[in-house]
Amino acid sequence: MPSTLHPLTSLTAAGCAAVMTTAAGHWPLSVAVALAAALLAIRAGVGRRVLAAAAAVLLPLGLSLLMLHGLFFPEGRTVLAAWGPARVTVEGLSFALEAGTRTGACVLVLLLFSFTVSAPDLVAALAARGLPPQFGFVLASALTLLPAMAGRLDAVRAAQEARGLVVRGGVVSRLVAVRVQMVPLVLGLMEDSGNRAQALDARGFGTPGPTTSYREVQDPPAQRRFRAALLVLAGTAVALRLGASWPAPGFP
Repeated sequence: MPSTLHPLTSLTAAGCAAVMTTAAGHWPLSVAVALAAALLAIRAGVGRRVLAAAAAVLLPLGLSLLMLHGLFFPEGRTVLAAWGPARVTVEGLSFALEAGTRTGACVLVLLLFSFTVSAPDLVAALAARGLPPQFGFVLASALTLLPAMAGRLDAVRAAQEARGLVVRGGVVSRLVAVRVQMVPLVLGLMEDSGNRAQALDARGFGTPGPTTSYREVQDPPAQRRFRAALLVLAGTAVALRLGASWPAPGFP
């Protein structure tokens, strides 16, 4: 379900949330932001898709963080368990927790934006700000790539199941099903890219000179002030983070 906010408001909110979470570097805040993004996704009707995409990204990342920092953290001092060179330390687990929750919050807010933003409205809003229409189209295509892939994969899976493909619970069967589904998925995406290129040429995206758009996106003054406040907060968070990490005078 598309968001009722202006596309630039949604983009600013997602970007500033990711920036402020990263600048804070505090895992309870990261968990709160991630939970808020998940609840908003469920409320918008895209919770299953957002959480599935986030799990595909975050589960391998979380395991790698746990293996690298939980077992081989060089600054670890409080050892909980040890197996030869591998040591489970409190410092390593804390670092893995902070990095994992921070990354998870950023991934969830950006996925929420990509699954709820209206791509035509985003392109029109960016063009209204004087940006080239090609830039808006590339940005919208990148943000909506995961939703487009998820929707096409659901269609491919439904079509194959209708033709008798049965995916059983075994790992081997699921791997075979994934291989069978990837071929039509990739071919369909390549066909979509060709159709989009023709549509862009028909709409004069590559022609020089001024362009016009029949689509107008209303931008209420309250949302413009809200975006400005978010940018100020994000800039303040970054400044505070840089000030805290800046060495004091007289120290190397």
